[in-house]
Amino acid sequence: MKHSDKTFWKQYIANLQVDLAHAAYTKVERIWEDLDYTPILNKFYYIIEGEGFLTIDGQTYYPKPNELYLLPADGVQSYGTINDDTFGKYWCHFTAKIGELNLFQALETSRFIRIEQPEQWRNKFERLIDYSNSDKLTSRIHTNSVLLEIIADYIESCDKVKFNLKATPAFEKMNVVLQYIEAHLTDNLTVEELAQIAHFHPNYFIQLFKNFTGNSPIQYINRARLEKAKNLLTMTELNVSAIADAVGLEFSYFSRMFREHNGVSPTAYREFIPKD
Repeated sequence: MKHSDKTFWKQYIANLQVDLAHAAYTKVERIWEDLDYTPILNKFYYIIEGEGFLTIDGQTYYPKPNELYLLPADGVQSYGTINDDTFGKYWCHFTAKIGELNLFQALETSRFIRIEQPEQWRNKFERLIDYSNSDKLTSRIHTNSVLLEIIADYIESCDKVKFNLKATPAFEKMNVVLQYIEAHLTDNLTVEELAQIAHFHPNYFIQLFKNFTGNSPIQYINRARLEKAKNLLTMTELNVSAIADAVGLEFSYFSRMFREHNGVSPTAYREFIPKD
C-alpha cells in the first residue's frame, strides 16, 4: 500500500464511532437457532466451549473453542446448535461507524481469528460486560474504550484486511483531495478549490470531508500544517519564521495557532526535544 493511501485509511479509521447494544456470556440452549436473517448490528462471538454452526454470507463455519468470530451487520446469517453440547460464548452486539458508513463495509477482514492468549481476551469481554452494566458516570467511556480495543485487536490479528473502495465512490475522491492537501500545504488552499477537485458542491463537500476526517477542511489543513511544523522543529534547524513560511502561514498567526494547539510556543516546543 502506498504511503499516501495508508495515511488516508489511518485518518479515516481514527474517526470510528462505536456504540454497544448488548454484551454477555451465555451458555446457549439447545433450541438456539435463527436462519437466513439480516442483522442491523455487528456481532462478536468468542467461543469458549461447545459446538454449533454459523453461516455468514453463504459460508458455513463450525467454530471451535478459543475462536473469535465477527458477524458484520447487513449480511445474511444463520446460527444454531448441532447437539446437546451447546456453545458457551462471550458475545456483544454493536455499531461501528465512520460517518454513516459501517466500518465493516469499508473494511473486509477475516471471518474469525484463533485466540492465542485466551485469558487476556476473556478479560477484555469481562471488562466490557462489567462496564456496560455499571451505573458509574464514566461507564460509557470505559465501555467504548474496551470495545474499540477489541475491534482494533481483532483487525490486527486478521490474516487478511482489505479496504473496499466500492463501498462508496467518495473514498477515492477523498483520497485524492487529502494527497493534494499534503502536497500543497504552502498554498492558500480554499474549500472551493478542494471541492472542485472532488467534483462536489462546496456545501456537500464540507459535510462529506468532516464525515471522512472528523474535521472541517480548514481544521484538517491547519492540523496538517502544525504536524509538518512539529516535524520541522524536530528534524531541522530552520528558524521559526522559516518554518511558518514552509507551512504556508504568516509568522504571528502560526505562532499563535501553534501555542493554542500544543500549549507552548514553537521555540519552547523545540527546547523540549531531547538533545543527542
